[in-house]
Amino acid sequence: MAQLGALCISNLCATKPNSYIQQYGFTELAKRYALNIANARFLWRNRVGAEKVEVIVTVNDQPEVSFNALEYPLHDFDQVDEKVQNLANQIAQALRGEIPYLLIKIEAYALVGKAQEVYPSEELVLDKGKGDKSKILYHVNDVAAMHSQKIGNALRTVDTWYPEFDEKKTAIAIEPYGAVTNLGKAYRTPKDKKDFFSLFDKYALGESLENPEQEHYVMAVLVRGGVFGQSGKE
Repeated sequence: MAQLGALCISNLCATKPNSYIQQYGFTELAKRYALNIANARFLWRNRVGAEKVEVIVTVNDQPEVSFNALEYPLHDFDQVDEKVQNLANQIAQALRGEIPYLLIKIEAYALVGKAQEVYPSEELVLDKGKGDKSKILYHVNDVAAMHSQKIGNALRTVDTWYPEFDEKKTAIAIEPYGAVTNLGKAYRTPKDKKDFFSLFDKYALGESLENPEQEHYVMAVLVRGGVFGQSGKE
C-alpha cells in the first residue's frame, strides 16, 4: 500500500493532501479499500455463484485474519466490523505517511461447483489477423489468472459519490471522468462540473468544495495516481 500516487505540479495543490489528512485522516477511503479486500470484489464474476468465499489477509508479520467475503456488501460501505476497521486503520496510517509502507498479503478461496466456469482476465489483442484467435485468456504457468489492472480496478471501486448513485445504487471505480468502460458511459462529466479536473482546479486553488464527499473523491483519484497540475486558465 503506497502513499499518494500522483505527481502534482504546483506548490499550492501539493499542500492539499496535508490539509485533507488533518481534517479526515484518510479514514473514509481506507475503510472502503479495506471492505473491498474483505468482500473479495477483486474476484469479479468468480464471486457470483460461489457457495463460500474466504479471504485471508496477512499484514506485514502480523497473524493472518480471515473474512467471510459474502457477509460484506459490495455497494454499501457502512457495514464495518472490528476486523475490517483494524485493516482500515493500518491502510489509513500508510496513506497518511505515518509508516513507510504496508505489505498486505491477500489470499482468496472460493467454493464453487464441480466444472463450474471460471473467469480470468482477457488479453488485449490489437492486431487480429484473419482466422486468428480473437479471445485470449490470461494465464500464469498455465493457470487462469487476473491482470493486476483488473484487481486494482476492483479495489478502487469506492465511488458512491457520483451524481447518479442514488438512482443506480452501484459503486463505480475511481476514475477522473467516472468512466465505466463495459457500459460505455462516463458518470462524471465536465458539463456537470463533477469530474476530477473541474473539482481539482477549485481544490488546488484553495476553494472549498461543496461537501466532504467531493474531497474524498478528489483524494481518491490522487491515490489512484496520475500526473496532475492546476489549470492555466485565469
